[in-house]
Amino acid sequence: MFFELLWTLPFAALLVCIAVLPLARKRWWEKNYPLLSAGLGAVVVLHYLFGLKNASSLLHTASEYFSFICLIGSLFVVAGGIHIKVKGEATPTENCVFLLVGSVLANLLGTTGASMVMVRPWLRMNKYRLTAHHIVFFIFSVSNIGGGLTPIGDPPLFLGYLKGVPFFWVIQNVWPAWVFAMAWLLAIFYVLDTLNFRRAPLSVRKRETAGEEQWVFSGVHNVFFLLLILGAVFINHPPFLREGLMILAAVLSYKTTPKGVHESNDFNFGPIKEVAILFAGIFATMIPALEWLEHHAAVLGLRTPGQFFWLSGSLSSVLDNAPTYLNFLSAALGLFTSPGAAAQDQIPELIANHAIYLTAISVASVFFGALTYIGNGPNFLVKSIAERQKAKTPSFFGYLFKYSAPVLLPLFTLIWIFFFKK
Repeated sequence: MFFELLWTLPFAALLVCIAVLPLARKRWWEKNYPLLSAGLGAVVVLHYLFGLKNASSLLHTASEYFSFICLIGSLFVVAGGIHIKVKGEATPTENCVFLLVGSVLANLLGTTGASMVMVRPWLRMNKYRLTAHHIVFFIFSVSNIGGGLTPIGDPPLFLGYLKGVPFFWVIQNVWPAWVFAMAWLLAIFYVLDTLNFRRAPLSVRKRETAGEEQWVFSGVHNVFFLLLILGAVFINHPPFLREGLMILAAVLSYKTTPKGVHESNDFNFGPIKEVAILFAGIFATMIPALEWLEHHAAVLGLRTPGQFFWLSGSLSSVLDNAPTYLNFLSAALGLFTSPGAAAQDQIPELIANHAIYLTAISVASVFFGALTYIGNGPNFLVKSIAERQKAKTPSFFGYLFKYSAPVLLPLFTLIWIFFFKK
């Protein structure tokens, strides 16, 4: 077991580099992060190829990464062809409504789709008083917790649906925690945004919002490509048809979108390039960590809904939350369903007799993704887009210790007390 854990060190090293080097050696990091990500990933890849002779794990992870980057990349390109101009100035109330609408939309477009469509209008409508809390609370709500009500919202829930969890079971069981979490986030954001709003002089507010008297929606044809991508998510056979349709949608969107729309969005491929490179290293280096969890989940002593909630959530904040969800779902099925039960009967039995465990895993796998920049795919992409538009974004540790831990850990504690402390 100890030797297996040693091979999680490249993953830990990459996380430390992502957290520390942009602050300590910014120019070096910007120039060399592709080499660092590739080098640490190569250590694990070579170990699996020549040490363990286990090419199957690498091929499986490569397939997952390809699907991930096709989804993230195609949504990024298509959303970059949609320009939404917001009417008037963004008051705290209007901002809260915007975040709530974006969070609901995340259940229809997925957290990635909603984030890519909504982030640029969000940055524009708050342009004259944009602060870190605007970026952070957008990530909390639209990019993560908002998508917790449907299998479309976030990949773990979609995998649960493919495993046999009924489509509407999620919203029927998760909505109390979702409503509580969104109320918590919007209440805190409203207070912070009100203080920020009052600091901006009236003359500045009028000048910066002058002329913005109507809503404008440009690039409407890209809604079709957006729906094509979302429909493709449900295609499993034949292999790579799903990804092919996503790539096709992205190419057609890019070619048919007027140049002026891309210029209005300050669109370029820099953010998706950064995400693709860093997540290639993350996907490669986390293989040993996920395999250790898969093989040793039973020794973790999981028994209560609260234990499933905290452990699956904590790991989802730093590991890919989709396989983490599946591993804890497998652990729950092993503990609480009849030995020898047919695979198609296990999920119904778990739901009938121990639904709270599945609810705990579902809530944690989605909500805890907001704890770190790498907890969910859209997080880092939103950060990168905001930085390209000169917005102030917190560092990796700044995000964790100044924003997510103080705001989210009390929230998760209350969710545990109210819903899962059995």
